[in-house]
Amino acid sequence: MGELETEAEQSRAEIARYLRNLADQLDSGDDVTLELGGAAVDLNPTEPVTFKLEGESDWSEGDTEAKQSIEFELVWWRDARTADEGTLDVRE
Repeated sequence: MGELETEAEQSRAEIARYLRNLADQLDSGDDVTLELGGAAVDLNPTEPVTFKLEGESDWSEGDTEAKQSIEFELVWWRDARTADEGTLDVRE
């Protein structure tokens, strides 16, 4: 299976640069490399790709702040007949 899920606090400008780089990689049609928090993985999205976008706000009575978030998710299917063919190679 394999999974890369990381989190790092960054400035808006740093995140924008990361997303622009990701967009350029997607546009090239070549592999996409995700790197964050000292871990990396190479992916090769196949057509078609499903793009999911979610905006959310969480607030409860008595809170003094609301947690807001944007989530992006790209989903595609690849041929895989064995566990090795379906596993991500996460580098740390």
